[in-house]
Amino acid sequence: MPRLEPKQIQVFGNELAGAGRGGAGAFQPRENRRRARPSATGKGEGDALYAASKPEVTYDPPRAFTLRSWAFTGGYAWQPTWNDGHSTGLYAFDYLRGISRSES
Repeated sequence: MPRLEPKQIQVFGNELAGAGRGGAGAFQPRENRRRARPSATGKGEGDALYAASKPEVTYDPPRAFTLRSWAFTGGYAWQPTWNDGHSTGLYAFDYLRGISRSES
């Protein structure tokens, strides 16, 4: 089965639409993508003993769920910049596929 790697991402209302190289596409709510952010702030950072400390995160809708811009990074990930300034999460294509499947 060929790998689905997006070659295009667009915003349609409250959703992100991604089109893969084979033409297959998927719609995903922007808020879900932001809440599933893979950044250290979102997933927690490990200390010297590998214990994760996950901070309480609050959002300021609608800014927190509105995309300002985005870029593909290194051919393996998507990096969004949200309107509240957060831009540190890299969404690897495998990660995006995984969270999309879990929402289906």
